[in-house]
Amino acid sequence: MVEALSKELELRKGAVEEEVQTIYFGGGTPSLLSAEELDRLIDTVEEHFLVSEYPEITLEANPDDLSQEIVVQLAESRVNRLSIGIQSFFEEDLKLMNRAHSAAEAIQSIELAKEHFDNFSIDLIYGIPGMNAERWMENLNKALSFDVPHLSCYALTVEPKTALHHFIEKGTVAPVDDEVAQSHHQLLVEITAQAGYDNYEFSNFGKPGFYSENNMAYWHGEPYLGVGPSAHSYDGKYRSWNVSNNSKYIKAIEASSLPLERELLSKNDTYNEYVMTRLRTMWGISLEEVEDLFGIEYREHLLLHAQSHVEADRLELIGQQLLVTKTGKFLSDGIASDLFKVEVS
Repeated sequence: MVEALSKELELRKGAVEEEVQTIYFGGGTPSLLSAEELDRLIDTVEEHFLVSEYPEITLEANPDDLSQEIVVQLAESRVNRLSIGIQSFFEEDLKLMNRAHSAAEAIQSIELAKEHFDNFSIDLIYGIPGMNAERWMENLNKALSFDVPHLSCYALTVEPKTALHHFIEKGTVAPVDDEVAQSHHQLLVEITAQAGYDNYEFSNFGKPGFYSENNMAYWHGEPYLGVGPSAHSYDGKYRSWNVSNNSKYIKAIEASSLPLERELLSKNDTYNEYVMTRLRTMWGISLEEVEDLFGIEYREHLLLHAQSHVEADRLELIGQQLLVTKTGKFLSDGIASDLFKVEVS
């Protein structure tokens, strides 16, 4: 797989003309790679692309992968940021979500990250069946007690054909309650703000100076190149995605063929993605930018369809910025869909 990833990077040379600001090892279990393998892939990126002098290089990791030895090796590699999938500090939550790590391993991984990395993030899940407000508060307070620089917090989603989906269908586990998830999110926003974090994107909370540059680029519509099975890419005009099957991916790359499909985004597609991503951020939608990028008719469409949400205090217009309010924050994706421009045949 490492050979294939390296060769795909070579085949994709020139696919990104801009200076590369971030490198992100995510999806699956990249923490199983050795420091040497990670450095080799980073070297390959630098060989074929223009990379900034101090790029943010993030590695996703599960707590059970982060032993003392592994964390030390990672710290000695060129990785300078960890993203750790903690999910919860309660054993019952971890078992319900079929996580491989224990609560003790979750705590140990954070302690090791603090010891060897200045910049790291942890993931937490809220809206878990059986999780009341008190337990969610305990989870948050435990995370904040470690003074973590960055938090990514997501509502639990139940994927088909998973053990949790089976338990919910059988009735042995309560279904996910959207109202509970919303109340957990409101607590999350309030508590992190009191602790000095900025909710710069719906699910992301960073201390000043510790926003994820990778996340920021995505939510601001910057081009990105995805390498590996299932990886997605975006160049401002086209979206593409690699085949998801590992064997098919490796076989194609060995034959010097890029195993991908791509689609040309229409003007409406690009506008809709702009609305969806920007509305999730604390910067909101710039009316001036909408007019510059798409034209006056899109600005007028946006304002017309935003009016009912402004009147209901779900959106607010501050100068030339359209932002979600505290009332509308949890509903931001639904609000965005109301602002979309849909082609009518």
